[in-house]
Amino acid sequence: MTLADPSNLTPIAQTAPRAATPARVRDLRLDFFRGLAMFIILMAHTPGNFLTSWIPARWGFSDATEIFVFCSGMASAIAFGRGYDTVGWRLGTARVGFRVWQVYWAHVGLFFATLALTVALTNSGFGTRNYWGQLNLWPMFVESDKWANPDILLSFMTLRYVPNYFDILPMYMIVLMLMPIIMALANVNKWLVGAFILTVWLFAQRKLLDNLGLSQFYIGFPAEPWTDRPWFFNPFGWQLVFFTGFAFMRGWLPKPPVNKTLILFAAFLVIANIPLSNIGVREFGFDWARDIRGVIKPLIDKSSFGILRYVHFLALAYLCWVAAGDKGDNLLPRGNGTLSNVWETCLAIILKVGQQSLAVFVVSMFTARLMGFVMDITGRDTVTVLMVNLAGTCVLVATAYGAGWFKSQPWRVVK
Repeated sequence: MTLADPSNLTPIAQTAPRAATPARVRDLRLDFFRGLAMFIILMAHTPGNFLTSWIPARWGFSDATEIFVFCSGMASAIAFGRGYDTVGWRLGTARVGFRVWQVYWAHVGLFFATLALTVALTNSGFGTRNYWGQLNLWPMFVESDKWANPDILLSFMTLRYVPNYFDILPMYMIVLMLMPIIMALANVNKWLVGAFILTVWLFAQRKLLDNLGLSQFYIGFPAEPWTDRPWFFNPFGWQLVFFTGFAFMRGWLPKPPVNKTLILFAAFLVIANIPLSNIGVREFGFDWARDIRGVIKPLIDKSSFGILRYVHFLALAYLCWVAAGDKGDNLLPRGNGTLSNVWETCLAIILKVGQQSLAVFVVSMFTARLMGFVMDITGRDTVTVLMVNLAGTCVLVATAYGAGWFKSQPWRVVK
């Protein structure tokens, strides 16, 4: 779920008297893994897509959401952290507020566009199910003693009604709103930043607080005004991984060393997660893994961002960081052969998708519902599913290049 404006990440020519301040060089790894996360998110949100058996969520506690949010933190450190450095806390906060405003209307637009799509698909006569019901959007259409809510639209617009499928962007908005606090604390002492982040995360762990008899201190938001169901993604839990990426990019956290011991340890953590995470592996004689998963369930809770999800993600991220090489050098094509040329093209596409993440994310969530509808009609044999996924991938690529073109403002005449 990275949404910092990538147009702000490009190096900017410095003029006197700031000429001595070096421009940041874009790190390929940020856009590369962000782009991969966007493709994974598309697959993961497509109903009945067998490719979801191979996404990260099936092989470890963490998944593409962690990639998305972590990279969002890194991108935000560049896009917004630099603003705090150059124009001060007040204007830096105003810039963050403007981004929250943009993400809010992206959230609203995505919801109503998807709502209209699912109604149209349900009424088309071709589908096999109630597509708005599939997203649990009954409160928008059905009135009963349980669901009656005359203020449903107002509840949605004020984020008091947050359906599960549409919960990433609200989470991101709240996390962004914490950034002014983080930057203010950083001006006092970096240790205060760490203490604040960990304290907020701790009080988002509902099950832990319940066990300690401290449930009254839980912080979170209700997802609907007529029940006590919380947001699926508690922003006060997920801010931990966001600000970890933020801190690394700001230089508040040092780069981890690259050595054999740490690599082997990270690999062990990732491999040990497989029987605990993959249902197929657990059913293949790993009964102990099922029992352990039941015991550690609160520690891998996705809604509150359980600590073992964090540990698994850090291990996986470290291995990917090492494999990609310094500044992503290992991602660059080698030689001039056919395979090298193909990889160069693929790399350019992935980077472009990663750079235009907000536009791509919004379109992917809409497109995923359409892809599920198409497969309901045409079937889910291997060839059909692969072709539908390829078509969806092409939509994301076209969106990324289109968004990039508009952001370049080609109609501007340079005098």
